Amino acid sequence: MSSGAPPPQPPPYRPYRQARAATPHARAISCVRFSPCRRLLATASLDGTVALISPSSLAAIATLHGHTHGVDRCIRVLKGHTNFVFSANFNPQTSSQVASGGFDCTVRIWDVKTGRCTRAIDAHSDPVTSVHFIRDGFIIVSGSHDGSCKIWDAGTGACLKTVIDDKKPPVSCSMFSPNGKFILLATLDDSLKLCNYATGKFLKVYSGHANKVYCIHSALSVTNGKYIVSGSEDNCVYIWDLQGKNILQKMEGHTDAVISVSCHPTENKIASGSLDNDKTVRLWVQDG
Repeated sequence: MSSGAPPPQPPPYRPYRQARAATPHARAISCVRFSPCRRLLATASLDGTVALISPSSLAAIATLHGHTHGVDRCIRVLKGHTNFVFSANFNPQTSSQVASGGFDCTVRIWDVKTGRCTRAIDAHSDPVTSVHFIRDGFIIVSGSHDGSCKIWDAGTGACLKTVIDDKKPPVSCSMFSPNGKFILLATLDDSLKLCNYATGKFLKVYSGHANKVYCIHSALSVTNGKYIVSGSEDNCVYIWDLQGKNILQKMEGHTDAVISVSCHPTENKIASGSLDNDKTVRLWVQDG
């Protein structure tokens, strides 16, 4: 007979509701991200601008120009890729290092202070769709349209592991979990996969959403239970139970494909952004 206490039960799921919607851009929303400091929500758009908005009211704080006209508060332009740059992420341990991935099939590591590319990695045979640092900043995961997901040493550029190399379907998003133990992969066959980083073994598959065309940025929510969150080409936002793999909620409101979601680092909030027939950023919250 075991004398150990039973494992703690996860908190009961509380549905999210739409709290606000805003239209900070003239074109489709391509990316939404809460800032690590929790005080800003950044949104990127096909109109060539980045907007900084309030994560509670969605009120506009600033609009940053520079991609196609004028430069407003642009601190540094990092040049080196030879084709479209599709993904970029800061090293979580230092704001002076950025990793990027592009249609030139490379992963590049940058010194933000000098603007110099410190490492260029011939990473994939097709465009790189995502790059993401593990929480300690020492390794990077990349995904590609070539169907592979690889792990790189951020210091040397050496390939440490190939997590998946299936050729088809393309990998549209890859990211480390907040604890660094798992990798979440999105593939263009309507599925999300959770992989154990150390063993390379796939543990869970999440399905039910629609994703065959766009690279949709998914997220993990850990502020009140553990959930997988993703946009979908059916104009909805989906939430899955991480352990049970079941859909907990399908959030409706957008009127075009939702290609980016972001979970607030400390509060039970989700931001989502949608394409040209919608152009809105929406904020979803859990009531206490």
